[in-house]
Amino acid sequence: MSVDASTNPPPTSATTAPAVDPAMRRRAMVSSVLGSCIEWYDFYVYGVAAAIILNGQFFPNVDPFVGILLSFSTYAIGFAARPIGGVIFAHFGDRVGRKKMLMMTLGLMGFGTFMIGCLPNFATIGIAAPIILVLLRIVQGLGVGGEWGGAALMATEYAPANRRGFFGSWPQIGVPAGTLLANGAFFLVIWLMPDEAFEAWGWRIPFLSSLALIALSFYIRSKVAESPVFEEIKAKGEIEKMPVVKVIKTRPLTIVRVIMMRFAENANYYIYTTFLLAYGPEILVAKNDILLATMIMAGLGLFTIPFWGWVSDRWGRRYTVLAGAVTMALMAFPFFWGVQTGDFLMVLLVLILTCNVGRDLCYSVEPAYFTELFEPKLRYSGASVGPQVAAVLAGGFAPLLATALIGPDFDRYWLVAGYMVSTSLITIAGALLSPETAPRVRSRRGWSEEHDPTTGR
Repeated sequence: MSVDASTNPPPTSATTAPAVDPAMRRRAMVSSVLGSCIEWYDFYVYGVAAAIILNGQFFPNVDPFVGILLSFSTYAIGFAARPIGGVIFAHFGDRVGRKKMLMMTLGLMGFGTFMIGCLPNFATIGIAAPIILVLLRIVQGLGVGGEWGGAALMATEYAPANRRGFFGSWPQIGVPAGTLLANGAFFLVIWLMPDEAFEAWGWRIPFLSSLALIALSFYIRSKVAESPVFEEIKAKGEIEKMPVVKVIKTRPLTIVRVIMMRFAENANYYIYTTFLLAYGPEILVAKNDILLATMIMAGLGLFTIPFWGWVSDRWGRRYTVLAGAVTMALMAFPFFWGVQTGDFLMVLLVLILTCNVGRDLCYSVEPAYFTELFEPKLRYSGASVGPQVAAVLAGGFAPLLATALIGPDFDRYWLVAGYMVSTSLITIAGALLSPETAPRVRSRRGWSEEHDPTTGR
């Protein structure tokens, strides 16, 4: 039987865990959460800037609508670099350790973000400005591509077996925290500064501020020991020479399912947050109202993501993903109807329903689900390749595609809503085709190691 054909997950890797010092477990969790928050702040601060300022700074001699498209194109390039970063860091993460790779991803992300804040604009250095901007965005993409899988592994491999959904969800709050910090940084700068000062130099402050955050995360991560699961693999001499190649050869269908399950939450989130910043002002919704509503939604995500992770330990991973994808599909058109009212409370309500309920249901479970689908010696590779490919196909191009679909008059919202529904259907199909991995659910169903596809049984 093909090892990737089974519909049941690997119980050996999903239901057992090495003994872990509780103090080191707490330190690993803090490190994963803080590092993830800072990395995503760096990544998302670019997304906010792309929607509200970068087109004028780096693409000034084009029609404003075309400028937004070009700005979102550079945004997408960062996503295109993520699978490359995922492959590189996953290879070495499965060979030399999780911790070392996470230290390197922090350095890459911090360098890219700080240098964007220092970059002269088009008026100063001409065409070199957008070219360097693209290169720095690639550096950001490489960093975040390696960060996600490593942070997920450090959290789940330190977690008790029956609580991986809850523990694994904590690094995921890096996304709402990063969104909250990025939107908050621009909200404060826009609020405190005259428009002329913001456009001249104030927009750089959120980029430059990341340097202090990166230094703090470096310090905390340096105090965390290597993953106990990796140390166990190393002690047994089970290190793979080419883990990325091995996981692609032996688990291709699992990788495809992971891509499908990440599609809806990734595409829709960047429509909820980044595209909305460009769309809202065109229909007379104040930019700061959108920033404030997004910040409240992101703040709620700090609580909803761990809650849904806890739920997944009891419901099961697959049902949690299905519930989220169905919610996002049902809310696609109401999302636009709510935004079009122009009422702040209505905008906030649809953001909460689409993101804190629909999207967070899917997103919270990913670290536990995606790592449990792969055996430990290939886990960094398996948990990185699929999600980062999905990030390119779904998230990276979502604001660009949504802008192209809605048109220069911003009046074809139904095309964007239809696209959102289609991404949800892809995720629903991926979840239906995937096995359940939650240990409590597996135990209730009486599955044994005879069902383990990773051992070839």
